[in-house]
Amino acid sequence: MNSLRNKLLAWLLGAVALVGTAGAWVSYRNALTEANAFFDDHLRQTALLLRDQAYGFSPTPGLAQEIPDYDFVVQVWTLDGVRVYLSRPHTMLPGLTKLGLSTVTTPTGRWRVFGVEARGRVIQVAQPMNIREQRAAHLALRTIAPFAFLLPALALLVVWIVGRAMQPVRRFAAVLRSRKRGALDPLDGGGLPDEIRPVATALNDLLARLKEAIERERSFIADAAHELRTPLTALDLQVQSLRAEAAGGVYDDAVQRLEAGVARAARLVEQLLALAREERDSSRVHEPVALAELAREVIEEMLPLADKRGIDLGMERADAVRVSGDREALRVLIRNLLDNAIRYSPARGQVDVSVERRDGAPPQAVLVVADGGHGIPLPERERVFDRFHRVPGTATPGSGIGLALVRSIAAHHHAHVRLGEGPDGRGLRVNVEFSAPEPS
Repeated sequence: MNSLRNKLLAWLLGAVALVGTAGAWVSYRNALTEANAFFDDHLRQTALLLRDQAYGFSPTPGLAQEIPDYDFVVQVWTLDGVRVYLSRPHTMLPGLTKLGLSTVTTPTGRWRVFGVEARGRVIQVAQPMNIREQRAAHLALRTIAPFAFLLPALALLVVWIVGRAMQPVRRFAAVLRSRKRGALDPLDGGGLPDEIRPVATALNDLLARLKEAIERERSFIADAAHELRTPLTALDLQVQSLRAEAAGGVYDDAVQRLEAGVARAARLVEQLLALAREERDSSRVHEPVALAELAREVIEEMLPLADKRGIDLGMERADAVRVSGDREALRVLIRNLLDNAIRYSPARGQVDVSVERRDGAPPQAVLVVADGGHGIPLPERERVFDRFHRVPGTATPGSGIGLALVRSIAAHHHAHVRLGEGPDGRGLRVNVEFSAPEPS
């Protein structure tokens, strides 16, 4: 019942049912009042007619018992309470009552009685009250019978009206659901009801502030990374010169550590620039890219790093499949995955790359990078995609940017990145799943 539409329908249909019930009760009471007035008048007219005619009443019943539709009973009493005439036998009749209208209760039910005096006699005309109630219920039922058809029609009309009234809300929700990832453009509030327009206005304000904050962040990262490239390049040249002069000396180890630190800083700057470029320019034109061919090219680029650590880097499977995407961005994605796999694999380990075509609905092209390292614990597999987050206890140097960049590139290509266990339950297996690959 958190649905506004369901709440409106429940209240409105409940109100319709309540009003219908109240209307039926009022109709019954009105019909009963009118029936009482009519039958009371009928009793009076019958009694007065008998008085005026001054019949010589016989003690024998004047009407046969088998005439059930005649619901009046006429009795004639002497003034001292002796009944001298009965028009119709009955199991239990009211006794002598006061003159005029009165209601008498008997063991078989209540009676309405009218008495009038004539020639030393009391003429009583009586009628059972249940007869009146049955007639009133029948009359009320005939009165409200059309509502038995009108109320369901009214309920359907209420459902239709509420549905029509809620359509702008549903369209607004559909617009929000259909917005692309990263879309921060203002929402169109035209055509929205007055109750929903403030929500759209507040969302637009929030989107504007969010867009401004993201732009500031991207600009800061891009500017900082760009400004750091030049001094890091100069520092790298100086380290190389220092290494040539200190080769084989006592400072050789320190120079190596300095060189590694500069390389890590340069790598971090390149990743930050790639991340800022990817998040800022996500609308680049896509083209068919042979995924296996691109993976081979990146493997060749990464072979020197793999050989340096004694890693067996190779292509395990290469299905001929194409995906629609930005070739350079996909190159960065594969390079980051291979760089992580090589760095976190033990010396003389193995890194396998596969490109698979999986038939299904829809078909998929899957890039798989598997290593035999320590892997990532299950609770950390979602957090490693956050910027600068590293698994606690990791000794291998790194920046925590690589997987964040991989997910950003994959999202812009409508792909999903899934982390699992490597071969034989060891290491890490990264699947990048592209939907609806291009015909090869």
